[in-house]
Amino acid sequence: MKKLLLIALLYTPIIGYAQHKYAAKDIEGRWDLTLQNKEKKQPSWLEITHSGLKNFTGHFVSINGSSRPISIVHVKENNISFAIPPQWDNSTKDLTFEGTITGNTISGTIVTSMNELVPFTGKRAPVLISSKEPKWSKPVSLINTKDLSGWEVLGSTNQWVNSNGILKSPKSGSNIKTKENFKDFKLHAEVRYPAESNSGIYLRGRYEIQVADSYGLQPAKDQAAAVYGFVQPLEMPIKPAGEWQVYDITLVGRVVTISLNGKTVIYKAEIPGITGGALDANEEEPGPIMIQGDHGPVEYRNLQISKGE
Repeated sequence: MKKLLLIALLYTPIIGYAQHKYAAKDIEGRWDLTLQNKEKKQPSWLEITHSGLKNFTGHFVSINGSSRPISIVHVKENNISFAIPPQWDNSTKDLTFEGTITGNTISGTIVTSMNELVPFTGKRAPVLISSKEPKWSKPVSLINTKDLSGWEVLGSTNQWVNSNGILKSPKSGSNIKTKENFKDFKLHAEVRYPAESNSGIYLRGRYEIQVADSYGLQPAKDQAAAVYGFVQPLEMPIKPAGEWQVYDITLVGRVVTISLNGKTVIYKAEIPGITGGALDANEEEPGPIMIQGDHGPVEYRNLQISKGE
């Protein structure tokens, strides 16, 4: 009897784990979402992972803000639900999420912390990990010396001007993006801002590299050179506000390397998914370089890009 009891105890967690894995293969993973917010389509992102033998947890990116942890994702067959507290909304109400997973697609509804009912659809996110290093083209400038040719202003409050080859937004206004789309690339950018200002460089219009007055601060996921909300830099070699900061960014698939002022602060890190404020959730597609202009004054110069071939 004791021998049988011992065998039963040894095998019980193994059986539980096997059952969990069977459920997880349909539920776990990353999902690129598109929200139908009134007449406007807006991108979002979800990741579901297992925690131990029985529970699921995750992360969620709304249409703005950063990645937020989900303490528990409730799963019933192929239906999932969760609730998370508000982030930037002036509300005390939780955002609630209900979705149904069918194969590689997901659909459902979100009730925002502002009590808005938003339907969504989505699909499994692509892997985007390559074992081959691209061959790089010669760098070309994204800014001329006279106007905004090659750029498209997003929104109706444009402040962007070209002043002798320096792309300037003297106060908060619209974002701006390149008309050309890019897949894999190396981007060189020099940026300057006054104290306490803020901007961001969106790679393919989906992944924000934070530009911020982080002088004197420790590295964090929402400070300079971070992949906003996802990956923090190893150190903070930032100069004081008012000086030119130099960013060198390499993006291959969803793997990024970032150098700030000559020091590599992120090396071949995976970007899990889109960041808040992305243009879309079509991660498998090329996209533009978008620059944030709605968080304060900022200037960019020597924007150069080399394409991966």
